[in-house]
This record gives sequence, C-alpha cells and structure tokens, in this order.
Amino acid sequence: MTDPHLATPSGKLRARAFAIPFDGTPGRFNAITDVPGVTVGYTTLISGDGPLVVGKGPVRTGVTAILPRPRGELAIPAFAGMFSANGNGELTGSHLIEELGAFNLPITITNTHSCGVGRDATLRWMQQLLPQALDSAWALPVAGETYDGFLNDINGHHVSFEHVFSALETAETGPIEEGSVGGGTGMITFGFKAGSGTSSRSVDWNGARFTIGCFVQSNFGARRNLVIRGISAGAELAEPAIRDNTPRAEKSSIIAIIATDAPFMPHQLKRLAKRVPLGVALTGGYGYNSSGDIFLAFSTANADAARGEAGKLVSAGYIPDADINPFFDAVVQSVEEAILNALVANEDMTGRDGNFVPALPKAWLEGRFGVDHTADLG
Repeated sequence: MTDPHLATPSGKLRARAFAIPFDGTPGRFNAITDVPGVTVGYTTLISGDGPLVVGKGPVRTGVTAILPRPRGELAIPAFAGMFSANGNGELTGSHLIEELGAFNLPITITNTHSCGVGRDATLRWMQQLLPQALDSAWALPVAGETYDGFLNDINGHHVSFEHVFSALETAETGPIEEGSVGGGTGMITFGFKAGSGTSSRSVDWNGARFTIGCFVQSNFGARRNLVIRGISAGAELAEPAIRDNTPRAEKSSIIAIIATDAPFMPHQLKRLAKRVPLGVALTGGYGYNSSGDIFLAFSTANADAARGEAGKLVSAGYIPDADINPFFDAVVQSVEEAILNALVANEDMTGRDGNFVPALPKAWLEGRFGVDHTADLG
C-alpha cells in the first residue's frame, strides 16, 4: 500500500517523496481529511485542444467540495473566522462569517466565473439532502474562486450544477488527490502547474491530540520568487518556461481552508486564518496586486454552542489564547506544505490556444533534496 504521505491515491508523488524536510508532525493522511468529519470531493473537467472557441473549449477546470461535517450534520453551524490578505477575489458568505463567526453547509472552490454556480448548486443540493434545514431558514454557502483563464475557456461557463453535485456526492475522507484536479485543474503557481494541495499537522495540548488541516487552491506567485524550504529556487528554475500564445494580464490568487477539531472561538479562528499568509510567504508569495488571497478557518468542535438554540443558555469550551502558538505553527507549516504538494503532484499541461504550463521538474527536486526511498517512484 502506498504511503499517503508520499503519494496520492492515484500514485502522483507528493513533496515528501523527495525528502523535503518539513517542520511539524503530519496527521495520518497528511490532509485536511485528518480532521474527523471533514471530507473532500472533486469534479475535474479536461477536454479539447487548440484555439479557444468560447463555449466549446478547450476546457481545463473543475470544482472542489469540502464538507465541514458529515452529511446529516451539514446544517449545524461551525465556528469560523476569515481573513483577506488581499481582496482581489471572492469568498461568498464572508460577510456572514465576519458578523456571526460561523457558517454552515459545504464549501466549494472553482474558477472565477463559476463561483456563483458553486454557491447556487450547493443550495440546490442541500434542499434535496436536508430539505428541513432550508424550509424555515435562509442560507449563504461559502464559495471561493481563483482564475484559470490562461488554460481554460473560462468564459464558456463549463461548470454546471451537475458537476457541483458530483463533487459534493463523492466527497470522502482518507487520502485525497492533489494537483490538477477539481477547482485546481487549470491553476498555476510560480509559473509551474499547480492547483489543489493539502496537508495537516498534529498538535498536542493538555493531554489531548488535535489536528490542523489545510486545503489550498493555489494559483499565485512569480517564478523569480519561488522558495522551497529556504532555497531560492526561482533563479535555478528559469526553465522550463511557460509558453504564452495569448496576451494576458497577471491574474493570480490563493484560497486556503483551515479545518481543525481543536475547540476555538471565532476570534481565535480568525487569528488562525491570519497566519495563512506566513505559510504562503515561506514559498515566495508576496500578495501582488491582482492576487486574491482569502483564507477561512473553521472548527468542528462546540457544535451545540455553534447551533445555539433560541431560549437556551449555551456554553463552549475553548483553548485559551495563551496556548494558541503551537496551532499557529501548525497552520504555517501545513499551508507551506500544501502549496508545495500542489506543485509536486502535477504534470505539464497545454490548454487554450496552445498555452503551455510546465510541471515543477522532479529531477531538480531529487538533485536538491534527494528521494525518500520508501516511496514507489515507478
């Protein structure tokens, strides 16, 4: 059986397969799904080649679904906090999270022009799954986006309600795929093919073990700034270069979702979300003008308090702020590794108009860091 720390379920190598020395202790799957109850599903859309024909393709896109609780419990709010390091992007439901410190229903992430489809399809899916949850209440699902128009027919609106339903229906726990899958299918990071990435860290506190899990849709960064575990890699990796056959403005972003089973209050989860940019910076991300850098952190703990039944006094236990630093460490560490996993678990991709994005060279990684020989390198 493949070690999930070293390879994805389909056999794509992860960053640890190249003996990259990360900090912290990963969870069982080194994924956001190490947080009990959290599941992830994808729909990946890849079709067509050649010149762009709007509405027909080429298509290089998809949608990712993250379920913060088991299906039957999706109407139960989760305490949450969000942080926008650079607001050139969208995360629906963010005003509600700022106001109430909680959200419910699944999270979806897709391309910029399909963000509304993800939001609206989630409502339709929930109406079918738990109609009683919406009978006497309104809902504001969380949907995020990053731009994939360099490779994808983004104005063709190829993501449908059915594609969102499929991602939601197939969400699962355990090891999950990374790279050019789901909403990350057409994404680019530091001029290399990137997309979906995940990681996790275990944190011990007061005799209990908790998990911080991270999922990123990574689509940011200039090649010259790339840093891998302290090595300024951009200058060494000027080639292979992107092949750009169509003039394009710089459009880049990163959405990060932090999940934890540690009991934290909304103000503390906002503090966790504020540490995500530090993990991004460790890889060389500087939050440039066009980059939508938007981050959400939520906790699966304190479900009864988050639900807060009317007319009843509710109480919640939480880890004190004085003890939060190890969880900050875990956020920064897991974000850094999730971004590098999105880069490593990838291959070259050619999209619309023959635009080409290379994968991060595996030979360079092996030469710089080595190989974890417990990995099946094929």
